[in-house]
Amino acid sequence: MPTSKFKFSHLPPYVKIMKIGSQFNSLVVLLFGLLLFLVASLGVRKGDWKAITEKVASGENIGECDFFSGQWVYDDMAYPLYRERQCRFMSDQSACEKFGRSDLVYQKWRWQPDGCNLPRFDGARLLEKLRGKRMVFVGDSLNRNQWISMVCLLDTSTDGSNKAMETHGNLMSFKLKDFNASVDFYWSPLLVESNSDHPVVHRVPDRIVRAHSIEKHAKHWTDADILVFNTYLWWRRRNMKVLWGSFKEDDGVYKEIESIRGYELAIKAWSDWLEFHINRTKTELFFMSMSPTHSSGDEWGTESGHNCYNETLPILQDGYWGEGSDPRYMHVVETTIQELNEKGVHVKFLNITQLSEYRKDGHPSVFRKQWDPLTEEQLKNSSSYADCIHWCLPGVPDVWNQILFAHIFS
Repeated sequence: MPTSKFKFSHLPPYVKIMKIGSQFNSLVVLLFGLLLFLVASLGVRKGDWKAITEKVASGENIGECDFFSGQWVYDDMAYPLYRERQCRFMSDQSACEKFGRSDLVYQKWRWQPDGCNLPRFDGARLLEKLRGKRMVFVGDSLNRNQWISMVCLLDTSTDGSNKAMETHGNLMSFKLKDFNASVDFYWSPLLVESNSDHPVVHRVPDRIVRAHSIEKHAKHWTDADILVFNTYLWWRRRNMKVLWGSFKEDDGVYKEIESIRGYELAIKAWSDWLEFHINRTKTELFFMSMSPTHSSGDEWGTESGHNCYNETLPILQDGYWGEGSDPRYMHVVETTIQELNEKGVHVKFLNITQLSEYRKDGHPSVFRKQWDPLTEEQLKNSSSYADCIHWCLPGVPDVWNQILFAHIFS
C-alpha cells in the first residue's frame, strides 16, 4: 500500500478541526516558550518583542522553511480564503460552483509544510506593499489562473468599489485606484514571440516560435516592480518549429527541433533580457514551476481512460508524480536561474509542482463555461470534455499565491 500523509479519511469534521487546532496550539506554546527564553537571555527591546510576537501570530517563519514539502490537511474552519461569489472579477473558466459543481470539499484543503507553517495570505498587507507599484504575471493560462486567484484574494481583502479591470490586447490590468496599484496579466504562453500570441485566437495546429525574440513582449512588463513568470504547458509536444527571422518576412529560416531544445533557447532569451534590462534594485523576480495535469487515471490507480472527471479527493500516495510533468523542463529553469543569481539577477523559483500533483480533485472538469458548443459525442461522454489542466477557484492557485506572498515578505 502506498504511504499517505493526508489528514482527512474517516475522521468526522469536528475531530479533524480539534486535531488541527491542538497541533497548532501546541506549536504556539512551544514558540512562545522559546520567545520568553530569548527575551530573558538576550534582552529583547519592547519594539522588537512586538514585531516577533506579531510574526509568530501571523504564522510566519522566523527561520528558513521549505514550503514545497508537506501535506494537504482538510480544514473547513479557515478555508476557503474567500467565497467564489464574493470575487467580483472571477473568471468563468475557474468558477466551478457557478457552473454546477456542488461538492465544495476541494475548496477546504490547507497546505501544511513539513516542520513549519505557511503564512496566511494578508491582502491588506500586500496592498500596502503594492502601493504605487505594479505587479505582473507573465505567461500562459495557468499563470492567468494564478493571477485571477490573486485578484480575488485582493478584491475580497478590501472594501470599496474603486477597482476596475481593463484589457488592452495581451495585457489585462486589475486597477486598485485607492492604492495607485496595478496587478496585471500579460499573455505570452511561450514567453518568446510565437504565432500563438493572440490573446483570443491562439490555438494553431502548426505552432512556431521565434526562440530568440522576446522584445515584443518584454517591453510591456520590464518596468514592473514584481514579475511572476511561467511557461510549460504550451511546450508539451514532441517537436517545436523554430523561426530565425520575422513572421512578416518570407526569407526566414524554419527548423523543427525537439521541444526541450526550443525551451532552452526561449529560457536563454528570457534570461538574457533580464540580465541586461531589469532594474536589479527595484524589481522582484519569481518563476513558477510547471502546473500538473490529471488526464490519465491509470497514473493514480483508477481505470484506464479515466481522468479528473468526478474526482472529489486528492491523490493519497506520498510523492506521487504524474507523467505529464517533465522534470527536464524544470531543470532548465533551475539551472538558468542559478546562473542569473550568480550574475546578480535574483530570481526565486517557486516549485509548486509536487504539492499540486496530489490535487486531481481541484480541476474544473466539466464545471466551467464552455466556449464552444458541445458535440453529440461529447454530451454522451462527459469526461471527454473535462478540463483537467486549469484549476477551480477558490482552490490550489490560492496556495501558490500564499507561497508567493510568503516569499515577497521573506
